[in-house]
Amino acid sequence: MPRPFFIRLTIVLAHLVLLTAAGFADEKVRAVRVLTSFPPQFLEPFQSAFRTRHPELSLEFVQRKTTTAVADIVGERHRADIFWASAPDAFEILKRAGRLAALKPRPTGAPDLIAGYPVNDPDMTYLGFALSGYGFVYNPDYLEGRGLPVPRGWSDLAAPIYAGHIGISSPSRSGTMHLMVEAILQVYGWDRGWGIWSEIGGNLATVTARSFGVSAGVARGRFGIGPSIDFLANPEGMPKDSTRFALPEETLFVPASIAVLNDAANRDGAERFVDFVLSQEGQALLLDPAVARLPISPAVYPAGETTDGSPFRRDGLFSKGLFDARLSAARYELVNIIFDEMITFRRSDLVRMWRSVRALEAALSGRSDADLAKLVSDARHALTRPPLSGPEAMELERWKDLVRVRRGLPTPAPQAQLEARIKAQIDGNMQQAARALADAAARLGGADRNADGAEAARP
Repeated sequence: MPRPFFIRLTIVLAHLVLLTAAGFADEKVRAVRVLTSFPPQFLEPFQSAFRTRHPELSLEFVQRKTTTAVADIVGERHRADIFWASAPDAFEILKRAGRLAALKPRPTGAPDLIAGYPVNDPDMTYLGFALSGYGFVYNPDYLEGRGLPVPRGWSDLAAPIYAGHIGISSPSRSGTMHLMVEAILQVYGWDRGWGIWSEIGGNLATVTARSFGVSAGVARGRFGIGPSIDFLANPEGMPKDSTRFALPEETLFVPASIAVLNDAANRDGAERFVDFVLSQEGQALLLDPAVARLPISPAVYPAGETTDGSPFRRDGLFSKGLFDARLSAARYELVNIIFDEMITFRRSDLVRMWRSVRALEAALSGRSDADLAKLVSDARHALTRPPLSGPEAMELERWKDLVRVRRGLPTPAPQAQLEARIKAQIDGNMQQAARALADAAARLGGADRNADGAEAARP
């Protein structure tokens, strides 16, 4: 055989071997794409342990805010195999849109209900894997330096003593915050719930862009308290003693869940990851301090840690009435639109007007003036009145087509009309409150001047 031909043949065969090996490698290591809102310190232990258990699979995590991830999946703007997040209503939206695959139950030993909430979707399209505690992140030095107590309940955040000391995220940008907003609306009722959120709005120092911005702001001392989920309470890169997490008396425990998307490119790999997360090994990873979550499997807890104080024995905020994730999903965007228009976009106005209401209410103490009291009451009522009634909010078919509109894109005409109506109603409420406050201040000032004149006229 001529030597040049032999050399060429050798090169060709070598290329074939390399291409074949690369093909086998592609077949051996298959990617599982996971769309998730969880932070890197949560994900890394799972990635390492899963790689050891399944070297033929690799996890590719794509991090998104829950609200963005849901919009991308529903709009088919992002391809993934798994959705992994905390907020149950986000999963309900995806289920309603037909984006979740049916799953088989895994043997975890978890009860059907924890703190009054179902661990798994009754239709088995998403499965609970961990418990999320919703409460308050606070800066102990900040509160102590200002003589402020740690809030004991959710409605405490509306107390005047916390004016200027609270930070929140917007529910339209945070699935965590959306769940807390919806929980209060369901537990306290539509009208009273919005009243509580309006008063909390009057106490806000800021509205952050994302959930972790709340704990970071608390850690830096920008404000002292904020609603948070347990695993975001200690922001990465901050001193550990700069924040603490408190579960209020009305503790809110719900399962964080995992689901396989119905168009998963790697369905087998996705199922294997679900198996791993719900296995004893995967559940035990949740107790890693870097992860710091509550497993749904009682068997992985150290002896004695699933007794008093655990979510398995503790009443939650939902124990007052089971949280309806389907209701939350059906009016998800409606609640976001109202919250942003009523609170997020009007924070500075709310702060100023609630300061006036509280000052006038303090001035009324010990004073008998029915007309002044009515003016102040009218202002309070206008500030707390939602732009839609409770019965109208329950007309769920009307809200099913509302969407999260990306910046720069046009809003669908029916939604634009609804948003304009909501804005106009809230504008009217704010103007009514402003007039009542101005009249009350004028009346109080006149009464004080008359009292001063009478005092001066005394011999």
